[in-house]
Amino acid sequence: MTRHETFVDFAASCGVDLGAAAARPGPLRLSDVWREGRLGGDELARLVAAFHDLPRLDVETLEQARFPIEALSLPFLREAHLLPLDAGTGLRLAVADPGDRDSIAAVNLALGQAPPLCVLSIEELDLLFARLGRERSIEARPTLAGVDVAEPDTIEALQDLARGAPVVRAIDGILERALDSGATDIHFETGREELQIRLRVDGLLRLDQVLPKSAAPAVISRVKILANLDISERRLPQDGRAAVMIRNTEADLRVAVMPTMYGETAVCRILLKDAKLLDFARIGMSAAVRGALERLLAEPHGVLIVTGPTGSGKTTTLATAISLLNQPTRKIVTVEDPIEYQLPGIHQTQIKPAIGLTFATALRSFLRHDPDVIMVGEMRDGETAQIGIQAALTGHLVLTTLHTNSAVDAVVRLADMGVEPFLIAASLRGVVGQRLVRRLCERCHAPDPEQSEAAAALCRSRNLPLPTGMEYRKAMGCPACGQTGFRGRIGVFEVVAADSTVRSLIGSKADAQALLAAARQAGTTTMLEDGLDKAARGQTTVGEILRVCG
Repeated sequence: MTRHETFVDFAASCGVDLGAAAARPGPLRLSDVWREGRLGGDELARLVAAFHDLPRLDVETLEQARFPIEALSLPFLREAHLLPLDAGTGLRLAVADPGDRDSIAAVNLALGQAPPLCVLSIEELDLLFARLGRERSIEARPTLAGVDVAEPDTIEALQDLARGAPVVRAIDGILERALDSGATDIHFETGREELQIRLRVDGLLRLDQVLPKSAAPAVISRVKILANLDISERRLPQDGRAAVMIRNTEADLRVAVMPTMYGETAVCRILLKDAKLLDFARIGMSAAVRGALERLLAEPHGVLIVTGPTGSGKTTTLATAISLLNQPTRKIVTVEDPIEYQLPGIHQTQIKPAIGLTFATALRSFLRHDPDVIMVGEMRDGETAQIGIQAALTGHLVLTTLHTNSAVDAVVRLADMGVEPFLIAASLRGVVGQRLVRRLCERCHAPDPEQSEAAAALCRSRNLPLPTGMEYRKAMGCPACGQTGFRGRIGVFEVVAADSTVRSLIGSKADAQALLAAARQAGTTTMLEDGLDKAARGQTTVGEILRVCG
């Protein structure tokens, strides 16, 4: 019996289903099991340690550990999830998969010895590698500041400077730190006397570093070169995109450059191509919300809209829904900008406005390809909305997104785009509203009885039911979460199903308040209620819910 079969059987004997990764031919990759989201990192690590009869190491004991990796390649160690360490008890090799004998043998050869193995989870190893990456990048940061980067006299000189090694290394270092911290955006902001670089992590900006203002033209020009923008144009806004490799990770950058009082600023949105798809439970959907959404996805035709501001996880929700619908009996097509998740078995199209391939033109063409399900990345204009509505009325299930503050506001937004209310009423099946709130760090949160009083007062003032299960927690801060008390984000949701009452109100041009009242009467819970329930379960805080949901 192979090691693959043995571990799968061992997991099954423990009541654990390893999912699709275990069914694939060839060696079992534990990273695939983790990415599928069936098991948390800690649960998988405990299972691996028990199977291989190895000690399960606690990452919290490694604060003062030494990592002798000078003779080793950090990218290789990161990719293989291996890390030599000495926490005062001698050299050991921390691994996520002790069965990866080739990688372990390569590290032993480089070390000149075979230290005993211990198990850390993939998440814990990523955390340690992020810390090592930050320490190395901090040591390298003064390189750019020590180089003469005074603004050159000509565009050619500026181009040479932007392509020089110090500037290229600086931008690469910023991208790596952004990847390590899980940032979604990088802000390059030119001020009166400095160039400030900030990262948006878990929805909030944090300072990364400050460079002299003389470095701004070279750094901004390097960003422009990556996105194929005109470095000589400094008076007008520019938008572009780039496909880059950050270490061994493929990513798309969406770049926006804007002139300001003290010079140009740039914002890069990072879209990872290998981001793992999550199931509805793992992105934070309660059983009731998940059931309501799955009932809407079971409809044979109609429009399902996901709403929320930029960066609220709408595309992840749609991609998860599409993966649920992805069956051999259905043809699914998507038109996106950009393609964030590459889904096998689904026909995905990237829009290209420069050559006339817009959402509307792609959607019109798709209707001639006999699809069952169509996903439109965003309904940005009236033409796209009209075609999407017509597609729903002719027997297709259309999934799309809108930028609105709540689920019921989607109806008002469609009407503002010029779609007739009777068409909205006939085609709409439901709307999902969502936000992302910061999740409490699992390593450092602490009980907080005071939050229960605040939640009770809020529920009384808003006439909301009081959540059950009072396990309120507060953020404390530790090295694992960067002393913020939060690590990662979780969704809060509301699902409005378009039943007969809601459709009647839409047809009579009722306002959003009337639609919300009818939806609440039918059993809809708002994002605020869903968030308070998550706070009561100790997943986030009441303050965080109010910050995001209002």
